[in-house]
Amino acid sequence: MKLLREFYELCDGGICHDLLTEDEKRQVAEGATFLTGKLQEADVQNGNGRVYPFKVLAREVQNYEKLVKENRALGELDHPDDSVINLKNASHMVTAIWMEDKAVMGKVKVLNTPSGQVLKSLVESGVKLGISSRGMGSVSEGAGKVIVQEDFQLICFDFVSEPSTPNAFMMREAKEFNNKVFTKADRINRLLNEVLKNE
Repeated sequence: MKLLREFYELCDGGICHDLLTEDEKRQVAEGATFLTGKLQEADVQNGNGRVYPFKVLAREVQNYEKLVKENRALGELDHPDDSVINLKNASHMVTAIWMEDKAVMGKVKVLNTPSGQVLKSLVESGVKLGISSRGMGSVSEGAGKVIVQEDFQLICFDFVSEPSTPNAFMMREAKEFNNKVFTKADRINRLLNEVLKNE
């Protein structure tokens, strides 16, 4: 298995209050920054030449929802070269993730950390950023495509400077794998999801 990273273009594009909870609207009024938009997409060849099958991506979104609910869905500003999420570099937390047809959509809260303050400043300055998935898995090549395989495991979403897939925008809401990322409980939850899905 190898580290797979995908880049999606991010821009500050407007306000969508409908996606905010009452508590999040209160947080925005107090200065918090939320971003929403496309995080990933299934069954299309992306800028890196890879295709993520819908079945694989939908499964990983379901597994990632557990991290979201536990407030553990952190990401970094810039991409590290490994599969470990470095807490000292955490800049944001995914607060919601869902499938919308074949698109993976999400809501991100910018954290009040040193990296988060840099991210917030970039967003407020109108800098166009990328949102990038990071995961572990293998690929197979054929017919001019690189297909991500069933062993893929989504780790996180990072903010990066490199643009990639067009039309994958987020907008600002109003003012070799060593298994260090997943706990034993995460692996059990993943297996239970697979068992329940096959019943």
